[in-house]
Amino acid sequence: MLLSACTPPLHHPDLHPTAQEQALLPPSTFFSASDHAYIPLRLYLATGKPRALILALHGYGDSRDAWETIAPPLNHAGITIIAPDQRGFGQAPQRGDWSNTKRMVDDARDAVLWAHAYAPELPLYVMGSSMGGAVTLLLATDQPPPAITGTILLAPAAMDIGTPWRQTLDLLATLAPHKLLDGSSVPGTHIATDNIAAARRLYFDPLTMHQATFHTINGLTHLMRSAYQASPHLTLPTLMIFGGQDQFVLPLYTSRLINALPPSVRLDDIPTGHHLLERDKRDTARDIVSWIFTPQRPLPSGGDIAAALWQATDTH
Repeated sequence: MLLSACTPPLHHPDLHPTAQEQALLPPSTFFSASDHAYIPLRLYLATGKPRALILALHGYGDSRDAWETIAPPLNHAGITIIAPDQRGFGQAPQRGDWSNTKRMVDDARDAVLWAHAYAPELPLYVMGSSMGGAVTLLLATDQPPPAITGTILLAPAAMDIGTPWRQTLDLLATLAPHKLLDGSSVPGTHIATDNIAAARRLYFDPLTMHQATFHTINGLTHLMRSAYQASPHLTLPTLMIFGGQDQFVLPLYTSRLINALPPSVRLDDIPTGHHLLERDKRDTARDIVSWIFTPQRPLPSGGDIAAALWQATDTH
């Protein structure tokens, strides 16, 4: 039930949404997954001559529109973003339901093959936010496609919540798999981003999934645990960005993941960053561009220094 706090409320209050906030933008194209399902893609095209591709995997409840805030600076730097709806979200098959971990990773692998065929001459990175970060970790550790140059993890939801909670969710998913959850039973206020315009767009976007069930939350829990267990085997060049104000992936779980990851992973701590780093007001894009094109240089935000200080003082 704590995880269900990540989902927006089921009923929309009258907040006077604009037409732009409610816009349903059609997909740029589709790709055919290995099970012959058609997966929608949104392309955020580079300005001028493309220099790199990023396959971007969104978080839980989100969609291919997740990258609207961070896309312009990445596009300006010559990076084209290829953003699919993940299985069960957006307009992908099984919306509102959970497929399984293997299917989501297979979809990501199929998307990598499509992206590589789209521009085989360009370096290809896979970037995942939250749930998408968990999928990215599993893709990168289970026979990763050779087309992948590196991975970028934004507040990755790779964690093990522990046996009692996991067993409880397993039971609830068996007894009441389709029970709707909207987070209203969870006390407190959770702030996912300080970018109000981006938060409103997420809230009113027709592609956003406002419902969760015990079945989907249980599936997410098992995905996160699998990603955490796989994290020590990561060998691809990787940038992991995490925010000091993240109220969804708590510092305890960030600390455990960092300790499990190989030391070769580049850490980027944004002390004022929230969970939705791709939507935050922080200039996350500058660090991503710097790491892709000049990986030997310090990150513009100073996030690698902040990460070293965070690790030195970590008490979790």
